[in-house]
Parts: sequence; C-alpha cells; structure tokens
Amino acid sequence: MTSLFKLTTVVLTTLLTFTSCASIEPQKGRIIEFTSDANGFHTKTIFYEGQEEVVAFDAQFTEKHARQAIEHLRKFTKKPISWLIITHPNPDKFNGAKVFQAEGAKVIASDLTKKNMPPVHAYKKYYFIKIAGMFTEDNYPQLPSVDEVFSDELELTLKGNDKIIIKELERPAVSTNQTIIEIPQINTLIVGDLVHHNTHAWLEGGIIDGHANPTIKEWIQTLNTIKENYSQDMILYGGRGEVATIEFAIHKQIEYLEKAELITKEYVRNLGERFHELKSDQATKHYGELTKIFENEFPNYNLSYMIQYGVYGLVQAKL
Repeated sequence: MTSLFKLTTVVLTTLLTFTSCASIEPQKGRIIEFTSDANGFHTKTIFYEGQEEVVAFDAQFTEKHARQAIEHLRKFTKKPISWLIITHPNPDKFNGAKVFQAEGAKVIASDLTKKNMPPVHAYKKYYFIKIAGMFTEDNYPQLPSVDEVFSDELELTLKGNDKIIIKELERPAVSTNQTIIEIPQINTLIVGDLVHHNTHAWLEGGIIDGHANPTIKEWIQTLNTIKENYSQDMILYGGRGEVATIEFAIHKQIEYLEKAELITKEYVRNLGERFHELKSDQATKHYGELTKIFENEFPNYNLSYMIQYGVYGLVQAKL
C-alpha cells in the first residue's frame, strides 16, 4: 500500500509540475507553485492563474520571500494578482502580505484568522528577535492589515467566471483555526499546513495566551471532515511537501499525526523523573533526540527541522 501511495504521488507531482510550467495559456486555470529557501522555512505560496487574474494563497515569512514568490509567478504570467488568501494565522502565511497589497491584491482572511494574527505576531516577534536573534525591532515584518473578512464561507467569482470557494473550518488543527480553499474548475483543494505530504509536520500547535497549544485530536478530526466532504480524487496542495489526491494525502497525514503523538508521549514517559529536563537548558538536546526518532520512523520524509523546532509544543502538552 505504501509503494502505491508513493507511485501515485510521483505521477501526480510530475503531471502537475508540467502543468504549472507549461507556456500555453490555461483553458481552465492552472496552479503555479513557489517554495521559499530554508530561511523562509520552505514555505509554499500557491498561485491560481484564472482567465484574467491571479489569486495567491499564503504570503511567505518575510517580504523578501514574498517578492521572490511574485518574481517566480512573473515567469509564467503577467496577469494581475487580485487577491491574497491567508489559510491560517502563522507568520509564514501572513508576514509578507504587504508586498502583495503593494501589487494591488486585497488580503482575505477569516474573522478567526484576523483575530488570532496579533497574538501570534507578538509571540513570534519576541522569539525571532529576543531568543533566536534573527531579526531586530527595525527589520521584523510588521503585522499586516486584512482587507476583507468573512465568517463561515466566501465565494469569489473572478473575471471569466472562475470560482474560488473559501471555507473557515472553525476548529484547531495545525494552528488555532484553519481556512481551506476549493477551486472547482480544476478539482483542487488548498489547505495550508494542515497537510505536509511526505514532509514532517509543524507540531507547535496554535498560540493561545502566549503558549503553544497543539491539538492532535482536533487536527485529525479536521482532516476527517475534509475526507468526508470532498471527492477523494481532488488534488490537494499543502503548505509544504508533495501534491497528492485527498485520499492519499489525508490518509498519510492522519497516520503521521497518530504516530507523532505516540512517539512524543513515549519519549516523555521514558524520561521518568528526568522529565524536568524538558523545561531546562537541556531541552534542545531532547528535541534533537526526538528528531532522530522521527527520522527513523519516517525515513523518506523531508524537512526534519520541522520536528527540531516545532515539537516543543507537543512535548510540553505531555508534561
């Protein structure tokens, strides 16, 4: 079964990459992908090129990476970017939004995403400036504004009658809340970091009251909701990783999350009375050991640094 998953993923990825890079004008719209470098955490910005305009999904971690995403888009089309849709309130999804607004795009986010962006921005800004030392007060991205807010569902009709259906799932998953986007004319669903197909997941959880709050159970419930409500052969694009059908992507993501929780729970339990080390200067060492366990459990998965820097949320939840 595993080899079948891999074969299907390879075929889909090959076909979709060819479609994205084709020079002919799309008849039903097409997806163009950009993936940042490691400094942008290998974040994807997905572009949908419709008949007369472009819609972008997720804005990158910095304005520099947002500009690179748009430069990549311009290799394929000169059509204007009308909208930027944020899939959830994590900084790699919204930090670069001002660059898209400067291009003329309007930013769309759910009311929950808009509400949760400021506390996440404050939490991450403190970490990247005070702890990681990667930025200063002067050069950390400012919190962007949102141009249009919706509650449950918003349907965009683009020029040429292309449809974009945006839904807020109102349930915690990889973050405090999650927006997904259906593009029916190309049988595609965009889900942000809800799925990292064949790539390690970000296990920090949503930021609530200044603390990481992972919710694996709710994440799995959210994935099952998608599986129940969308055709299994729809093409799914996650925030990182490979492209696959809903059937394969959801199955493997659930399997991954169940194992991730078990691995973390067993690691904490096996520490016994040494559990306090997870809240000391030895924590980084333990996160490194957990990363190795994940690498052994998932030998073909990419971006294991997602575990190194994100698993702390899941660890703290088990203490």
